[in-house]
Amino acid sequence: MELALFILMGFSISMLSGFFGIGGGFVLTPVLMLMGFSPIEAISTSLMYTIGTSISGVFAHYKMKNILWKQALIIGTSGILATQLAYPLVEWLDSTGLDATVIPTMYLILLSYFAFTMLKQSNREGNVQHRSKSIIPLMFIGLIGGFLSTALGVGGGFIIVPLLISFLGLPSRNAVATSLTSVILIVTAGFLTYAINIPIHFDTGFLLIAGAIFGSQFGAKATSFVKNATIQRLLGILYICTMASLIINMTEYTVLGLVVLASYTLTMNIFMFFRIFKHDMVESNG
Repeated sequence: MELALFILMGFSISMLSGFFGIGGGFVLTPVLMLMGFSPIEAISTSLMYTIGTSISGVFAHYKMKNILWKQALIIGTSGILATQLAYPLVEWLDSTGLDATVIPTMYLILLSYFAFTMLKQSNREGNVQHRSKSIIPLMFIGLIGGFLSTALGVGGGFIIVPLLISFLGLPSRNAVATSLTSVILIVTAGFLTYAINIPIHFDTGFLLIAGAIFGSQFGAKATSFVKNATIQRLLGILYICTMASLIINMTEYTVLGLVVLASYTLTMNIFMFFRIFKHDMVESNG
């Protein structure tokens, strides 16, 4: 039963990864914490999982020519440097017992900001333009994404995607694909840092990745049939649902917190399957 549960979780969350470019750890880390994993266990397992979802998602976006390779390389390289700065902070929080409070609080602050940003930005479709060709903003985005990736156990995509959209004006599809590509570099560096220093739940990680291999492909494909503004709006709603689940968990209603995230994930899975099915039906009848 547990084996099937983790495979199904890996598949469902990876659909969000391929669709939103978030790597998957952004959703998986709080879910594992809600299931009873310690913060440092949840972070290391999520980083391992995110490597698998990102590689799968990048392969799908590569076929659709959505990736901006130069930007992804700059973000990924600067993000790798930042991962090495974040691990000592997480280790210190774990040793002092502050991790259970500080990490969820950091999540809530970031989720609040990016939920507002994505929902506001989604109302500006048609006005998206590339605002800068300088590598400085890309390096800055990579440093932030890399640091928070290792500190919070996320791929960094849930930070990188909205920053690419709001600060650089990238279309959602390009932001999603470019983010996933840079996330592979960032997450691999962060995961190796953990693997060297602490025991890793490899069994759980491989089960999650087994489901993720196919889920990311479906999520990435669905971006072709959804408007950029809709992707941004749905991402904003995902941030809000994750915030709600963490707040509920802080009040010790753990099951209810899981239900909130599971409900959103299931709804999005159905939405993406419907869009793909509708497109395939139109093509077969055309």
